[in-house]
Amino acid sequence: MALSSDRQSLIPSFLYSTSFTSKTLALDKMTGNSDINVTPSASASASRKSFVIPAPSEPGKIEMFSPQYYAACSVGGILSCGLTHMTVTPLDLVKCNMQIDPAKYKSISSGFGVLLKEQGVKGFFRGWVPTLLGYSAQGACKFGFYEFFKKYYSDLAGPENASKYKTVIYLAGSASAEVIADIALCPFEAVKVRVQTQPGFARGLSDGLPKFVRSEGALGLYKGLVPLWGRQIPYTMMKFASFETIVELIYKHAIPTPKNDCSKPLQLGVSFAGGYIAGVLCAIVSHPADNLVSFLNNAKGATVGDAVKKIGLLGLFTRGLPLRIVMIGTLTGAQWGLYDAFKVSIGLPTTGGVAPVAIEPAKE
Repeated sequence: MALSSDRQSLIPSFLYSTSFTSKTLALDKMTGNSDINVTPSASASASRKSFVIPAPSEPGKIEMFSPQYYAACSVGGILSCGLTHMTVTPLDLVKCNMQIDPAKYKSISSGFGVLLKEQGVKGFFRGWVPTLLGYSAQGACKFGFYEFFKKYYSDLAGPENASKYKTVIYLAGSASAEVIADIALCPFEAVKVRVQTQPGFARGLSDGLPKFVRSEGALGLYKGLVPLWGRQIPYTMMKFASFETIVELIYKHAIPTPKNDCSKPLQLGVSFAGGYIAGVLCAIVSHPADNLVSFLNNAKGATVGDAVKKIGLLGLFTRGLPLRIVMIGTLTGAQWGLYDAFKVSIGLPTTGGVAPVAIEPAKE
């Protein structure tokens, strides 16, 4: 059977394997033709690549846990984190200002009113460029490395322990990924907070970044890295571990149909619901560190001790929390929905819902 080589796709071609042999083997499996002659090396290669997902719009496919798979997850992370964080820039702007100047920004509604009066409608999206670029970089690392570390730690643990201690693996994988992701995010976050909370500092990233570096040096961009880890690592551990657990519970107790038999829209609905619930938990766990990050990036030369002294211990846990719960719940639900929608669009399964299955190696 001849395969057309001019089929087009909106998905980047590097995400797919284009080996003729693998295409031929996959077609013959579907048609039941077992008489085709393949070389021994091709047969051995095919036996190693036993779990592949057909691509919907190209004759190639993405092999699970291959470099193409992790690249696809990174692209999904860019779309899910970059777009969602940019969309909620107005909420983030009010939240940051409530944390920095609670006397002026007393509530969510009054905060929006103050911003509208002082800066107009355009002021609601101040800092959207560092938000988009920073969280796109973070999303690529967060989702791509999470999938990598989840597989890596599962292999280290072995099939039985991976299934038994899967929550520990979710926590370890997400924490490892977030350490890397925050290194990518931190410079953008520093500029974003300064632009959003100090009117007149800069218009955006293009003039804000060089001005920040001139003022505090290049290392000043990473002044908030440790508090950022303190905010984002617990957040991400809760985000991934609780999502995986919630989705598994939904399929186990709320939906009578096995996940593989559910429609794709239903699966994506479960992803959004699981993500929203996980987001609420994330906001509560990471909120004290979020207050610290906003304070440190706003005040030149400030320390964690200064922040605790000025905000107070109770204030670290409560200042701006209701708004952040609304923002992070919606944000996390939308992120999981977009991430899984992208995976479905390129032929990959949605995240979570099926316990890992131990696959014994073939005996020779």
